Amino acid sequence: MKYYKITLALAVSFLFTGMKPDNKDIYHKGWIDFNKNGAKDVFEDSKAPLEARVNNLISLMNVNEKTCQLVTLYGYSRVLEDEMPNDKWKNRVWKDGIANIDEHLNTIWNQEKTHTKYAFPYSTHAEAINTVQKWFIEETRMGIPVDFTNEGVHGLCHEKATPLPAPIGIGSTWNKDLVYKAGTIVGREAKALGYTNVYAPILDVARDQRWGRVLECYGEEPFHISEMGKQMVLGIQSEGVASTLKHFAVYSVPKGARDGDARTDPHVAPREMFQLHLYPFKKVIKEAAPMGIMSSYNDYDGVPVTASPYFLTELLREQFGFNGYVVSDSEAVEYVSEKHHVAADYKEAVRQVIEAGLNVRTTFRTPESFVEPLRELIAEGKISMQTIDSRVADVLRVKFRLGLFDSPYVENPDEADKTVHTAADEAFSKQINRESLVLLKNENNLLPLDVDKIDNILVTGPLADEVSFTFSRYGPAFNPSTSVFKGVKDYAGNKANVSFVKGCDIVDPDWPGSEIIPTPLSVKEQADIDAAVEQAKKSDIIIAVVGEDEKRVGETKSRTSLGLPGRQFQLVQALYATGKPVVLVLINGQPLTINWENKFLPAILEAWFPSTAAGEVIAETLFGDYNPGGKLSVTFPKSVGQIPLNFPYKPGSQAGQPGAGPNGYGNTRVLGPLYPFGYGLSYTSFEYSDLVISRTSLKAQANIEVSFKIKNTGKREGDEVVQMYLKDKVSSVTTYESMLRGFDRVHLKPNETKIIHFTLTPSDLELLDINMNWTVEPGDFEVLIGASSVDIKLKETFTVESVND
Repeated sequence: MKYYKITLALAVSFLFTGMKPDNKDIYHKGWIDFNKNGAKDVFEDSKAPLEARVNNLISLMNVNEKTCQLVTLYGYSRVLEDEMPNDKWKNRVWKDGIANIDEHLNTIWNQEKTHTKYAFPYSTHAEAINTVQKWFIEETRMGIPVDFTNEGVHGLCHEKATPLPAPIGIGSTWNKDLVYKAGTIVGREAKALGYTNVYAPILDVARDQRWGRVLECYGEEPFHISEMGKQMVLGIQSEGVASTLKHFAVYSVPKGARDGDARTDPHVAPREMFQLHLYPFKKVIKEAAPMGIMSSYNDYDGVPVTASPYFLTELLREQFGFNGYVVSDSEAVEYVSEKHHVAADYKEAVRQVIEAGLNVRTTFRTPESFVEPLRELIAEGKISMQTIDSRVADVLRVKFRLGLFDSPYVENPDEADKTVHTAADEAFSKQINRESLVLLKNENNLLPLDVDKIDNILVTGPLADEVSFTFSRYGPAFNPSTSVFKGVKDYAGNKANVSFVKGCDIVDPDWPGSEIIPTPLSVKEQADIDAAVEQAKKSDIIIAVVGEDEKRVGETKSRTSLGLPGRQFQLVQALYATGKPVVLVLINGQPLTINWENKFLPAILEAWFPSTAAGEVIAETLFGDYNPGGKLSVTFPKSVGQIPLNFPYKPGSQAGQPGAGPNGYGNTRVLGPLYPFGYGLSYTSFEYSDLVISRTSLKAQANIEVSFKIKNTGKREGDEVVQMYLKDKVSSVTTYESMLRGFDRVHLKPNETKIIHFTLTPSDLELLDINMNWTVEPGDFEVLIGASSVDIKLKETFTVESVND
């Protein structure tokens, strides 16, 4: 009883203060005395149940300490002024702890102010993070460890971590095993460098091809996104690091793709929201248990998501079963009052988001800017301590699950030099880049090129000798990179003469205005194109590398047109006019409306935004050392006037125009996609056969097994992405024409046959009925097996029996 009274008195005395007893030796065998009271509290006991540890720690914390567990401290140069702890920290709000520190000492490629001597060598970084962690453990009263967060959608956002292609390229691999492996690399490198939480993957469903962040999404189809995202989460978290999903929810369809200062008004109906935009989050949460969610800054139907109890509590936690902690996307809290105007002032916005279910405010502002109004709200009785304790518990629970209270430091920093970006990792980086490539056209088998039969090669285009697109603000910063020109030149060696002429810039001075009011070529622009043409006339083959760069795609960079920007189209036309064969290599972050190019040029290779091995892997593919097998995970429209144009779609919603009947007169539209979802060519050919389904009639809760054969009927080994779609033939509400429900990337040698197996579960058959309940309705379903969403090779029907049958 006496000990209890002393502990209680100490707790009271530290209420609303950041003071602590004198530090002493807190490290003991098997435990750490975080709160420095000389006793092993329940929260310090690794053998105690998780909830007991969480509850015990909360009971010992004062209000200042609790509020500090609800905010992010952005790392060096973004908000934090110091690379390493110093005496000034004792006068900042984080003297009472902090929930997480984001992107500390990682080095961001295009932000020079973030460059730091502590990023590399890797062991130096790990030691630096340990030093920061040590300050929070030893110099704050409760010693609560920090969750060190970092971006990771292009590979870990660190100076020299292993680079990955843009997520749209990863999505185009359709290779679940590869994505899991990518996740393990990101997680392992994060752990070795001291990061404990990775902001990846992005599960947004990219339905507007004009949107600038299409390149950061896996694609447009929810099942495909969920399967890829699930593997990334499982891979990251297999290394003992948290995965935080982005961006919850309905974030990827801002009105007209405009996400600059608007960031509001997604036009999505409720049933569509659940079936498309929430589907990946629901599935990944249930099947991979990510520890983090980032709430988006947009509204849905007039309610800001980050201030919505429906989204952050009812849906996320109660229905989907999420049990981690929620961080806000940058400015999501501030926008509640500043953009959405549903709060009279910022302080009221803070109250709304905490009540809604937000755990941690994350943005490029000081922690004080959130903590101070939050403490005022608590003191005024406008937020209950029960609510605060619940939000803090979510954060602490993740920290316990990550082992931060048992092993808070990088145990062997020197190991990082051996385990980050290894030779095997670099080989993997090249392989995932290879598998992201999609062959869009190959007329008369122009590709692969035979380097032994070509004397002169011209590599041209504004992106031919450029590498900026191989880096990302969300990925590694300073790995060596190879341009396409250098890759082709290195591959050809002494066998062919490889020349380079730029031809034009990425954009003209009047762009993007020149997309709607064309301007004549300047003297210099004409001269640059003429120089490329003159060299083309002397060449046997032209490799034109065109598209977009990092300044033309990304957050807030939605486009008005999807044609080749600037003078690139004029360059391509001039090259074609020489009569020499033109191979088009596309570097781009979103689908492009390359109608003329597709009609007239013999070969087109989609490379998306590859990472640093870009030139090497593209050259290998063009010359046949690698057979491309990627498939499109987004629909390519012929015109922005067709948007929205996606898969899946409702019956009739992407239909043509009647040719008969009372309205059957005239054509006013261009119809159909340029390239459909799931499309991609190969240097070999495949044959599908022998579709078998395990039963033709079943009850609603039964599984159904599907199998078929795939054979390589060509002369080269290669990959085929086999795709299974499901069509609900009659339903109580209008549903999609068909839905993707299985896929696999299969490698086959010439003449080799493999049997592919898929399982359809009840969840694959369910729909939202007339009452918005998920249910499997009786009736006929059709299984469609194909090489794309339109290239269906095999079909079979089965029936779900009614409950009365």
